[in-house]
Amino acid sequence: MTEEKVIVLKPKRKDFEEIYFSGNQGSLFFSPTTRGKMVTTIIVAVILLILFIFKDDFSKEKSGILYFVSFLFLLCAVFLSVSINKVSRWKKQVAHYLNKIENCKVYEIRIEENFFTVNINGDKETSEWKDFEFFDSNNEFISIEGKYSYMFPRKSMSEKDYSFLKQILKKNINE
Repeated sequence: MTEEKVIVLKPKRKDFEEIYFSGNQGSLFFSPTTRGKMVTTIIVAVILLILFIFKDDFSKEKSGILYFVSFLFLLCAVFLSVSINKVSRWKKQVAHYLNKIENCKVYEIRIEENFFTVNINGDKETSEWKDFEFFDSNNEFISIEGKYSYMFPRKSMSEKDYSFLKQILKKNINE
């Protein structure tokens, strides 16, 4: 391929939101990132509550169990809060990106022999093909990961452009 190919996207916020927030991705407590930590924290909290209810039945020697489970609860709570913070920051980044594309006049992909460029309102990000590590596609979207990471919904472009982009990415990234 020696010539430049330009794919113009017609982004709609709803199309991107459907993909970014599918499967509880945006939920602070039950996203894939935080679900396991949340369940573990709840289980440890219930165990701790039961131990507190029966603490008078413990001998002095067995009271260490209460301290140990309290420590486990605090540990779980800290890990959960770190995960919630991570999801919260991700949601803010996605919201910023969605606002950016919602108000954009130009959203295009330029494909050249050695370069891949995404232009959003004159804000261009150019990468060499070797900068990309991973490419995935399904019926809903195409995602690319590397120096920059992108997700292009199928609904934002024509079928012809979607198929072309999929072929080019398969050829240049999975080599």
